Amino acid sequence: MYEPYVTAQYYLTKYQGSTIPENELGRYLKTASRHIDSLTYNRIVDQGFSNLTDFQKEIVQEVVCRQAEFEYENAEEIASVIASYSINGVSVQFGNSWNMFSDKGIAMRRDDYSFLCQSGLCCRLVG
Repeated sequence: MYEPYVTAQYYLTKYQGSTIPENELGRYLKTASRHIDSLTYNRIVDQGFSNLTDFQKEIVQEVVCRQAEFEYENAEEIASVIASYSINGVSVQFGNSWNMFSDKGIAMRRDDYSFLCQSGLCCRLVG
């Protein structure tokens, strides 16, 4: 059975998160962990979370928490099949932009993706 990289206890105490209601926390942490797996080319799954360096673990757990909150706060927009819309001169676009990153169908804040890249797990090169 798949275990997310962050437990509810970690999110609530160490990360000190409060955005996601406790009854939905497990689902969002699991989904965010799966998305991190996709963005890291399943390298964490391959080598095992416990085999990462402490530095890598800290980054992955921080990004999972941030991503879970992002996905919770933007659930309707993420689930929408519309890439952009405009109403009365105000437009909203979901995808790559100066502050958004999108790859493999996963949207996240660009600064969070950059932070995840510091783990060395996002490199597109084989190996």
